[in-house]
Amino acid sequence: MPKGSATIYQVAQHAGVSIATVSRVQRGNGPVAADTRARVARSIKSLDYRPSPNARSLAASRHDASGIVFPDLSGPYYSEVIYGFERETVEARNSVLILGTHGRERADDLVHDLAARVDGLVIMGRTVPDRLVAELGRMKVPVVLLARPAVDGADTVLAENRNSAVDLVRHLFGHGLDDLLFVGDPDASPDAAERWAGFLDAHRLTGRPRPAPPLVSDFTEGGGHAAVRGRLSAGLDGRGLPAGLVCANDEIALGALRAARDLGIQVPDQLAITGWDDIPVAALVSPTLTTVRQPMRELGSIAAVLLAERISAGRVEPRHVLLPTSLVLRASCGCQALGGEIS
Repeated sequence: MPKGSATIYQVAQHAGVSIATVSRVQRGNGPVAADTRARVARSIKSLDYRPSPNARSLAASRHDASGIVFPDLSGPYYSEVIYGFERETVEARNSVLILGTHGRERADDLVHDLAARVDGLVIMGRTVPDRLVAELGRMKVPVVLLARPAVDGADTVLAENRNSAVDLVRHLFGHGLDDLLFVGDPDASPDAAERWAGFLDAHRLTGRPRPAPPLVSDFTEGGGHAAVRGRLSAGLDGRGLPAGLVCANDEIALGALRAARDLGIQVPDQLAITGWDDIPVAALVSPTLTTVRQPMRELGSIAAVLLAERISAGRVEPRHVLLPTSLVLRASCGCQALGGEIS
């Protein structure tokens, strides 16, 4: 017999037991007498039986796979979150199927298709509408929402945004920077919407007038560069420069730094710039970037843990996890003390 080609039926016949008994011995659960368990184990070894992963999954109505749905798969933020999710999932010997929806037609259908091939889904941000999340819940698909408010009993994992945004903006006010401009798109991301809300809160709490609307940008370095360069060029032509830019993420802020450099605008002497996430390059650019640190890998790993609880333990009651964030003060806002970083 070729190595590893024995079937569960052959093992059962060799040991003189039912296939259900072989399955219980393999899984290590269920009542099996010690001498029977030992006999089955000898048959498994003698026949070199290796159960098929597909057969195990079908027998348990499981795929041994988890799905994660992201708006995009590029960029340091997404890669860190995916790394945290994948590390936790692979350690549990499950596969990970990843779907990026950006620019794809019929994204809802793709998510439906993915849901049929995995045991549960992590859905990030506004990649799919609330009605689809609710529909997946009615289909009994375990769902964890990442960086998105709760929908119909799904678990959620979020990082704190609003209070840290207040702290960041008030810090800039402490530098004497009153004319601040928010750069990003609050309508495109729940996280960005919370950061914009905190930006507004800081103005209200300090008795300042409502600021200008956001300078809309996508969440890439290229998008930040294009949006900010246009605004700064207009400022140099007579509109006037803002005192500081509060960017919705570090990639936008990196684009803003490049735009300022292109136009000969000194950061932070003429313009303060801040980001959000604290991606690794934030500490390496010049000037180093003031930002808000969020636990990107932990977001992914906790989402994986919650999903595993839903799948394996059958937990029904939703859990909601809010992770803390913290200011990282560096040179781009004017902080030069302590080597340019104050956490």
